[in-house]
Amino acid sequence: MQQRTRPGGRGAPTRGSGPRGVQRAGAGGAGRAPARQAVARRAVSSGGAALRTRAPQPRRFTSRAVVLGLVLLVLLLAYAYPVRVYLAQQAEITALEQSQERQTAKIAEMAARAAKWDDREYVISQARQRLHMVLPGEKPFVVVDPARSQQADPAAIPGAEKASRPWYGKLWSSVEAAD
Repeated sequence: MQQRTRPGGRGAPTRGSGPRGVQRAGAGGAGRAPARQAVARRAVSSGGAALRTRAPQPRRFTSRAVVLGLVLLVLLLAYAYPVRVYLAQQAEITALEQSQERQTAKIAEMAARAAKWDDREYVISQARQRLHMVLPGEKPFVVVDPARSQQADPAAIPGAEKASRPWYGKLWSSVEAAD
């Protein structure tokens, strides 16, 4: 059992703290047993004031804190890869959903275009535009624009830039010129 101590570091007096059969004598008695252990006294400066000593500083990290930190670090590293995989899968799911929405919109547009071909008037108008066809009894007219029919050669026009040749054509012409 541990003895209680007073704030000054002295042990609390208890009954029978001395050895049995030894009577306490007056102050400075010869038969007196030592009641407490010797306590180191503080050094006294020449001015009469006691010198202060610094209390030892507690360690910043205890072994428990270090072990707890290591465990948390290991858990963080253990969960980092699965979280990264989870986030990559979520991004892939989002991309696939967007692709699916685009495909659905494209299918709806193509279905609408295909539905137009069920209309007789649409088929007739497309035949006139694309194939220059006419219904029986109609007279077709073709307008010819003379300005469009003459294709001018850009090299023949004075002051026009000549079409650049590929690099190998320029190289071959320089080889021919050097010959």
